[in-house]
Amino acid sequence: MTLFKIFISAFLIDNVILMRFLALCPFIGMSSDEDKSVGMGLAVIFVTLLATSATWPLYHFVLKPLGLEFLQILVFILIIAALVQLVEFYLKKSAPALYASMGIYLALITTNCAILAVTFDNISKGYNFAESLVYAFGVASGFMLSLLLLAGVRNRIKTSPIPAFLKGTPILFVAASLLSMAFMGFSGLVK
Repeated sequence: MTLFKIFISAFLIDNVILMRFLALCPFIGMSSDEDKSVGMGLAVIFVTLLATSATWPLYHFVLKPLGLEFLQILVFILIIAALVQLVEFYLKKSAPALYASMGIYLALITTNCAILAVTFDNISKGYNFAESLVYAFGVASGFMLSLLLLAGVRNRIKTSPIPAFLKGTPILFVAASLLSMAFMGFSGLVK
């Protein structure tokens, strides 16, 4: 599979939120406006790329040769947690407003199942290092796209007349399900 096909597949066809339903907590929590969505999306892109560039060689050159594949989950979570701490320190110093707006969701990147899923997918799909990085970038970019799409929908919802029984979380789930159905149209795009 070419690098472009891997990217499009991860970005649109197999979108981590809208098709695989991973990372729904930050999807709902951080999509209240575009600025938060971009900040969270960039943090996830950064952590996902770093996690992939750390876990892929660690698995292939340390865990697998030593027969320690059973430690994969523990090792990958520890690496992701350390990387999130680095991002947290950086944001706290360089962008305190973004750091404050992200609140608990920044710490939740540590347990973001989408990032962990990317690291596992890279191993299970047999991608080489370059393919793994492209896949990671595609998944993380798809995550950011999903956040931005829901943030745009939420802005429209604020100014739209919504029936009382749908106000709040119910309308968000309706909007998210419609976004998911729209992304189903991409299935079969890449063979």
